[in-house]
Amino acid sequence: MGFHGGSWGAFIRYDEQEQPQLSWHLLRRVATYARPYWLKLVVVLITMIGISLISLIPPLLIRDFIDYAIPARDTARLNWLALGMVAVPLINGLLGVAQRYMSSFVGEGIIFDLRSALYAHLQRMGLRFYTNTQVGEMMSRLNNDVIGAQRAVTGTLVTLLSNTFAIVTTLIIMFSMEWRLTLLGVAILPLFVIPARRVGTVLRGIARRSMEINARMNAMMNETLNISGAILVKIFGRYQSEVDRFRDHALEVRDIGVRQAVIGRWFYLSLGLASAIGSALVFLVGGHLVLQGAFTIGTIVAFSTYLGRLYGPLTAMTNARVDLATSMVSFERVFEVLDLPIEIRESPDAIDLVDPQGNVCFDEVCFSYEQQDGAPVGLEEQFRFARRSQTTYIPPKVKSEPSDEKGKQEPRETRWAVQDVSFEIKPGSMAALVGPSGAGKTTVTYLLPRLFDPTSGRIMLDGYDLRDLSLDTIAKHIGMVTQETFLFHTTIRENLRYAKTDATQDEFDLACQAANIHDFIDSLPEGYDTVVGERGYRLSGGEKQRVAIARVLLKDPKILILDEATSHLDSLSEALIKDAMQEVRKGRTSLVIAHRLSTVINADLILVMDKGRLVESGGHEDLLRQDGIYADLYQTQFFPEGSPG
Repeated sequence: MGFHGGSWGAFIRYDEQEQPQLSWHLLRRVATYARPYWLKLVVVLITMIGISLISLIPPLLIRDFIDYAIPARDTARLNWLALGMVAVPLINGLLGVAQRYMSSFVGEGIIFDLRSALYAHLQRMGLRFYTNTQVGEMMSRLNNDVIGAQRAVTGTLVTLLSNTFAIVTTLIIMFSMEWRLTLLGVAILPLFVIPARRVGTVLRGIARRSMEINARMNAMMNETLNISGAILVKIFGRYQSEVDRFRDHALEVRDIGVRQAVIGRWFYLSLGLASAIGSALVFLVGGHLVLQGAFTIGTIVAFSTYLGRLYGPLTAMTNARVDLATSMVSFERVFEVLDLPIEIRESPDAIDLVDPQGNVCFDEVCFSYEQQDGAPVGLEEQFRFARRSQTTYIPPKVKSEPSDEKGKQEPRETRWAVQDVSFEIKPGSMAALVGPSGAGKTTVTYLLPRLFDPTSGRIMLDGYDLRDLSLDTIAKHIGMVTQETFLFHTTIRENLRYAKTDATQDEFDLACQAANIHDFIDSLPEGYDTVVGERGYRLSGGEKQRVAIARVLLKDPKILILDEATSHLDSLSEALIKDAMQEVRKGRTSLVIAHRLSTVINADLILVMDKGRLVESGGHEDLLRQDGIYADLYQTQFFPEGSPG
C-alpha cells in the first residue's frame, strides 16, 4: 500500500478484478441527474463555444502586428490591434463568469439531488441495514462521494467539452494556415493517448481504494469521538491503542495519496515531454520553411501560439479522461447505496387505518436475524457483489457449510430469534412479555411496529396483515419506548415536539405529568428550553427515559410498546410512573417488557418467552399455578432466599 520508492511499474499495480468499468449505462444514469438542468447546460455550451471562438483571435492579432502593422508603420492599425488584445480577454472573462455561474448552479443542484436521494434511501432502509453499517462510512458516502460526483459534472465534463471545442476550432485554423505543419503537430497525438489510457485505469482503481480507506477512517472517528465511544475509551484506558489505530488508518490515507500524486506526476511528465517534442518539430520544420520564404515570420509565430493552444487542451483532454474515470467512481459509490434493496417495503395498494381498535395478533410468527436470501452482511461485500454483477444489487446464493459427502453441500441451520409464536392482545388490554435474557422479547417488540418483517407467519392489526397497511398508519398508531433511550442534541421541547410538531405547551405539560417528569423540567433554569446534550447525556438515565415516555405519550398512539421502559427508574419513580401509566393505558393496547415482575403483575395477559418460543401465557395467578418459568422468575425476584415458612 505504502510508497517505498521504485520504478514507474511499482506505482501502477492494481486489482483488475475489482476495477469497475466506465459503462454507457453508468453515463446514462448520471445524465438523468443532469436532465432537470438542461437549459442551464445549453447556456454553458453556448458560452463554451463563444470562449473557444474568441480565443482564436489573439494569434491572428499577433500575426497582423508582426507582418503588417509594424512593417507598414500603420499607427491606427497598431492602436486597434492593442485595443483588440484588451477586448478579447475582457469578453472571454465575462463569458467565463457566466459559464462558471451556470455550471456551479448545475453542480450544486446535482449535489442537492444526489444527497437528498441518498439520504431518503438510507432513511427507508430496514433496521437490519443499520445493524451492519458503520455510520462514518455512510457519512463519507453522503459527503465526500457526492462532492466527487459534483466535481465530475461541473469540472471534468465542462473541461472535456470546452477543450473539445478548442481543439476542433484550433485545428481548423491551423490547417488553413499551414497543413504540413499541422499534420506534423498532430502526428505526436499517440504520445498523449497511450499514457492516458494506462494511467486512467490505474488512477481509477486508486481513487476507489482511496475512498474506501477514507470511509473506514471516518467510521472509526465516528465510533470513538461520539459520547458513548469516548466514555468507553476512557473507562478502559484505551487512549493510546485508539490513537495508534487511527494512525494506521491515517497512514493508509497518506500512502495512497502519495501514490496517487506520484503517478499523476509521471503522467504530466510524459504529457509535457510529448508537447515539447511536438513544438520542437514544428519550430524546426517551420523555421526552415520561413528561411525558404514559404511563409512569413508572423505566420510561424501565430502557428506556434496555436500549437500551444492545441497541446494545452490535448493535455487537459487526456487529464479530463483520467479525471472522468476517477470522478465517476464517486457516482458509482453513490449508486451502490441507492441500488441496495429496501427490506421493508410498502404495498402498492396499502391500506390506511383511520381509527384502529388496537387488536394485535401474532399468527405462527418465525423470525431470524440471518438474511434468508443469503445476502452478504457487510456493506463492502454487498457493493463488490453488485459491481461484479454489473447491474443493480442482487443477493448471492445462500452460503452453506461443506458436508462430508464430496461435491455436495448442506444448508446452514437457521438460528431463530422467534419461532412459532402465536398470541392475541385484545383492544385496550395490557400484555407483558417476560422471560430470561435472549428469550426473544425485544425481537417481538421490533416486529410489531414493522422494524423487521417476519420470516414466516403473520402479524395482524385489527385483522389486517401489517404488510398490507401503509407505513404511515403503522408509525402513527404504534408508539414505542425502546430499551436504549435516544434524545437529539437539542432542547427538551424540540425532543418532545418530534412526536407532534404542532403540540401546545399544555399538551407538553400533560404528557410530562403523565410520565412524572414535568416537575423536574419545571425546576430547570431554562425549563423546556434546556438543551439535553449529545444523546441526552446531560440527563440521568431515568430522566431520559421519562422524557422518552412523555414523547411517545404526546404522539398518542393506539398501541403502546414499552421495552424495559422503567429499567432506569428508581423505586419511587417507578411507583409514581406505574400509577400514571394506569391512566395513560386506558383505551390503548399495551405491550410491555419488564424484568421487574412487579411492573407486570396486573397485566391482562402475561406472555412468557424462552429461547424464541412462547412457552407460557395467562394471568399472574394462572402462571404461578403452572409452576413453570414464570413461577421460577417470580420466586427468584420476590423470595430470593427461598419461600417463607
